[in-house]
Amino acid sequence: MLSLIDNPPPWPNGARCAVCFAYDFDAESLLHLYYPSADVTRRMGAAATLRYGARVAIPRIAKIWKHFGIRQTVFVPGWCIEQYPEAMEILISGGHEIGHHGWLHERVNQFSREDEEKIMIAGIRAIEKATGAPPVGYRCPSGAFSEHTLDLMIEHGLRYDASLGGHDIPYLLERPDGKSIVCLPHDNSLDDWTQYVNFKAADWSMPVQSPDRAMDVFRADFDAAWKHGGLWTAVWHPFVSGRLARAEAQVGLIEHMMEKGDVWFATCAEIAAHIDGLVERGEWSPMVERLPMWPAPAEQIARPSR
Repeated sequence: MLSLIDNPPPWPNGARCAVCFAYDFDAESLLHLYYPSADVTRRMGAAATLRYGARVAIPRIAKIWKHFGIRQTVFVPGWCIEQYPEAMEILISGGHEIGHHGWLHERVNQFSREDEEKIMIAGIRAIEKATGAPPVGYRCPSGAFSEHTLDLMIEHGLRYDASLGGHDIPYLLERPDGKSIVCLPHDNSLDDWTQYVNFKAADWSMPVQSPDRAMDVFRADFDAAWKHGGLWTAVWHPFVSGRLARAEAQVGLIEHMMEKGDVWFATCAEIAAHIDGLVERGEWSPMVERLPMWPAPAEQIARPSR
């Protein structure tokens, strides 16, 4: 067989690929971010849609995972952790990992280093209070990884990032002093916003696909990962993929994965720890992305005249 991944990691127990249905549980943090004034109180329609994720979708998703006996990862802004203790208890009691996702879903590349650190610390404290332990993983809201993010992650004890998309398999993000963390990449094809979301309050308008068409995309990515030894990591949202027909389609996708067999369902933390172990024991050498990517912006030799 022609292998399209040159150096796939050895997965536990001879698995063909690793899978994590990683969700971003944002609730209405998005509204408070986009409308930081009294105007947010007039957006009840959008708020109801987003709160569906906490009140209906999280229990439903947790029920699906329990049915299949899998533990997965949910990235949660600190504000949402404090607002929805019942939803958090469902996830924590189910053994699911709670990952860092900012405080109010901030795009941290729009902030100073000092303010980005404040956001990171606030999110860490919220997770530690809810779970009893600090988080080990981080997904930048909106993928807005800044020039300071890697430094702050290392300084605050985070072990992996799930924000970027530089490979089909885990790789390392390394800073100039040689310190690094694991990156668990994803592609926009596995983000449910691109399939389902038409949401004016977030200034996002896409044609809404049927669950069957969306699953065609998600399934094709999984089948390729299974064939070539890759990593399948979703970027899904409870208020989106937790809706009834889409949740039902998720059940079908998990059944497809299990029928294929030799799939390692794991949390992002478990996947990152496995990669760390392989590297430490010298059993596998991942690609290394050294940050910053460029010493300075590229110089333009000409500029458009119109």
